[in-house]
Amino acid sequence: MIGTVRTVLALTVVALTTLVLAPLQMFCLKTRLCRGRRLLRFWHKVATRMLGIRIRVFGGAAPGRPLMIAANHVSWLDITVLAAVAEVSFIAKSEMSGWPIFGWFSRMQRSVYVERDRRRKSGDQASEIAVRLADGDVMVLFAEGTTGDGNQILPFKTTLFGAASMMLSASRHDEMWIQPVALAYTRLQGLPMGRQYRGLAAWIGDEDLVPHLGAVLREGAMDVEVHFGEPVLFTAKSNRKEVARLTEERVRKMLSAALANPAPHL
Repeated sequence: MIGTVRTVLALTVVALTTLVLAPLQMFCLKTRLCRGRRLLRFWHKVATRMLGIRIRVFGGAAPGRPLMIAANHVSWLDITVLAAVAEVSFIAKSEMSGWPIFGWFSRMQRSVYVERDRRRKSGDQASEIAVRLADGDVMVLFAEGTTGDGNQILPFKTTLFGAASMMLSASRHDEMWIQPVALAYTRLQGLPMGRQYRGLAAWIGDEDLVPHLGAVLREGAMDVEVHFGEPVLFTAKSNRKEVARLTEERVRKMLSAALANPAPHL
């Protein structure tokens, strides 16, 4: 009964917030008089609170621009968590654009969609990302290319790191920053999750979205740590594969440290 009340209340608050903010965000997107970054961040703060997600932030987005964030990927929750703590846009898989509700939200977020299985399009996709970076947008790349179980990092894919090289060659910038970020789901109801229960946060493979959303709403009180690492300078002389490996290594270390010694319960 308590879980049902929590779910209804959360969905009602998020729906009302969306009804108020969505027209303003659509105005920003259509007129280009504003980017709606603060509107989006406020919406995500409301959403995470209603989902019962408690966020601990360590560090912050690097001040240098252009800036790309390379993060591990555990769940659709990652998007809401990161957007609640920083004004960012996302590099998302193309299938998301057709998802009910969430596809609409991702478009409001000004996401760039990529088709990871079609290499012939990777150049055009990287070019679009490069334009956004040069325009000052902070773009989040989930560099594993898929979601993991939250206990370990999958190898980072290097293709879309090529957007950094394209941005430098097509703009006035001669350097940019790539910042590693680790997302660690650490506690449930105030108790350490451990490997066994971290799957409650993970959303893997072809798992249906709506049941997972319902499970998160019923459970509530989930802690996530967001660790911003030291940014990596990227220049025209940088090797994207080496940068991808370095970024992966830093994310892996931050995740391992967070899971081994989670922050105290708030």
